[in-house]
Amino acid sequence: MVAVFKKIFLRDLAKLKTEIELYRDEQKIWHAEKQITNSAGTLCVHLIGSLNHFIGAQLGNTDYIRKRDLEFLPDSVPRAELLKRLDETILVVAQTFDNLTDAQLEEEYPQLLFDEKVSTNYLLTHVVSHLNYHLGQVNYHRRLLDN
Repeated sequence: MVAVFKKIFLRDLAKLKTEIELYRDEQKIWHAEKQITNSAGTLCVHLIGSLNHFIGAQLGNTDYIRKRDLEFLPDSVPRAELLKRLDETILVVAQTFDNLTDAQLEEEYPQLLFDEKVSTNYLLTHVVSHLNYHLGQVNYHRRLLDN
């Protein structure tokens, strides 16, 4: 299962990179309009924070400290910087999965999820679905607002 999780996370992070690269107008990455409250850039920063926290810090023992509130501030990080941060996150995710065993997936995750104890397997399933939820939003945002 570790190999399956690694493959899916890396595939979907590559897709997120592609979505950010596909914006014709770089400024649109940070555009929010009407009831679309989170820009693609905001969602990307949020996913980077989430993955570095739940996978990197908690499972990979990195020194990453998440500042979740800052992930949702309106910002204009240049595309090149977003892509650099995504590449760094991809490396953290890959290295963490390289050092994870299938037996560890059944162990209790080191942090509560919504005030509940869960297995690492459960947590990773939750995080990959969270990644895909926001990846779909980024894709839709790009196609809708970057015409």
